[in-house]
Amino acid sequence: MTDTAVLINRHGGAASRDPEIGTKVAAALNAAGVAAKVELIDGGQCEVRAKAIAERGDELLIVGGGDGTVAAAASAIAGTETRLAVLPLGTLNHFARDLGIPNDLEEVAKLIASGSERQVDVGEMNGRIFINNSAIGLYPLMVVDRDVQQKRLGRSKRLAMIVASFRTLARFNHSRLTLTINEETKARIDTPLLFVGNNDYRLDIGAAGKRESLDDGQLCVLVMRKKTRRGMIAASVRALFNRARHDDMVQLDGVERLRVASHRSFLAVSLDGEVVREAPPLDYRIRKRALRVIAPA
Repeated sequence: MTDTAVLINRHGGAASRDPEIGTKVAAALNAAGVAAKVELIDGGQCEVRAKAIAERGDELLIVGGGDGTVAAAASAIAGTETRLAVLPLGTLNHFARDLGIPNDLEEVAKLIASGSERQVDVGEMNGRIFINNSAIGLYPLMVVDRDVQQKRLGRSKRLAMIVASFRTLARFNHSRLTLTINEETKARIDTPLLFVGNNDYRLDIGAAGKRESLDDGQLCVLVMRKKTRRGMIAASVRALFNRARHDDMVQLDGVERLRVASHRSFLAVSLDGEVVREAPPLDYRIRKRALRVIAPA
């Protein structure tokens, strides 16, 4: 029997802090009865390696890292027969949290060994897969600024994001976008932030930023209301810390497909925290139950 492939992002949160992470993961999986071959890779290699693993017909791929690493693997295996198991070794691990995957390594190994499987949705934008969310406007510009600070100044991710948020808010204007919803309804909007989530995101303070389901088959589309600069800054900071108010955002219901048009040549778009420059129109869709994952039933 072939050992199960395990890909761990060596630069992810837990892996970057623990030089023994590969050994610990292998030991936990073996103790649970899962024969595993662990590879420590750079994050940029994950999609290529995952695609090769799916193409050779592996039944299971285990991936350790944060949401960006998991999204890269999901991009390669969505729509295939290969199941994805997640080791939440990143900083935030939103996808694993919303699936109910435990943080404890031994508990995760036991879950993987159980084979408990679910089929969940993924989002897609112009052929690019996202497992959590995408955004246009304020957030991707903040991410770009944050990444530059981290590389040039060595700032922590949190500090760099705080600085980036205030600098971006100070100079940012609204985007004029034309939305086509489910190929039928059209709307023209002026907004500092358009958010597109893979399934419905909660905005209440008790569980802000969480999803109750990953298989409802709909995109969560939120449009920040046009505000004064002061109001925009307050609303954006609340959104940054998952404390948005209901009067900050307008939610569009029943969206399965969304086209975003703009007069600009390119738009900065975030996909699970990674920023790309994409020429509009941007075509979003929900791919229903396209990803087989190991998760609690």
